[in-house]
Amino acid sequence: MSNHTRVTHFILMGFSDTPELRLVVIPFFLLVYTFGLLGNISIIAAVMRDRRLHSPMYFFLKNLSFLDMCYTSATIPKAVLMSFTGSGLISYLECVAQLYIFITLCATECFLLTAMAYDRFLAILRPLLYGTIMNHRCRVELVVTAWVSGAIYSAFHTFNTFSLPYCGPNVVEHFFCDIPPVMRLSCTDYHLNEEVGFAVGSCIIMSAFALTVLSYVGIVSTVVRIPSVDGRWKAFSTCSSHLTTVVLFYGTGSFMYLRPVSRYSRTEGRLASIFYSVLTPSLNPVVYCLRNKDMKFALQKLYCRRKY
Repeated sequence: MSNHTRVTHFILMGFSDTPELRLVVIPFFLLVYTFGLLGNISIIAAVMRDRRLHSPMYFFLKNLSFLDMCYTSATIPKAVLMSFTGSGLISYLECVAQLYIFITLCATECFLLTAMAYDRFLAILRPLLYGTIMNHRCRVELVVTAWVSGAIYSAFHTFNTFSLPYCGPNVVEHFFCDIPPVMRLSCTDYHLNEEVGFAVGSCIIMSAFALTVLSYVGIVSTVVRIPSVDGRWKAFSTCSSHLTTVVLFYGTGSFMYLRPVSRYSRTEGRLASIFYSVLTPSLNPVVYCLRNKDMKFALQKLYCRRKY
């Protein structure tokens, strides 16, 4: 470390390397960000105002909406501002903070989706005991555990990434500070840190994903034994929105992180990041409202008060 000049700032490349394309990309991201922000705020307001939605499933949905608002806000406003000003300059400490916050929110969403799968598992497999088991204290503990676990998980990855020396180059081929594009800028061999981070990330995140899959195995095995078609459809419809979110989130996220840093492609990395860090959190309100009659009704009451 003493033989190197330490980097004091990084330069983010932004959404696109082509200046002409930025004029199209910036309005698109602003539109998606605003749409997601308003959608998630609407869900939170509807759940809080409508007493029929004061159930464990909507309690988790409210927390997921808040998490998604923070998730997109951690990267998009800064990236849009940098694209407007034409300066991608970000200080070393700002980069550390952005990576820590982003990974915290990303990991917390993984753990929260697992808690939501467990909630649906109990609702379908133990309907008579569901209210007793999934009481207010239990669901608060699950949400707090998800946030604390996400913060601890992120602290490890942040330390693992920035414990490496950075002495130049300092151009991050991404629109925010993320592990693969930042780690590639280290002026020493980063492969040990890469392997340790990959091993820890695979064990923890894949364990959360495995618990989610096991919950759905139990749900499916119970639903197929329901004699009536209407009963099976009703039971499955309560899980379809969550299952869609899980597939979108894990599908795009695994493409980004479950491969070596040395194989990182800036084009593929940006596209994958756009899906799991921008589009998926912004589309969650649509996913949860399209198939949910109670949520549709609550939103209609929220925006059409005179009629109701």
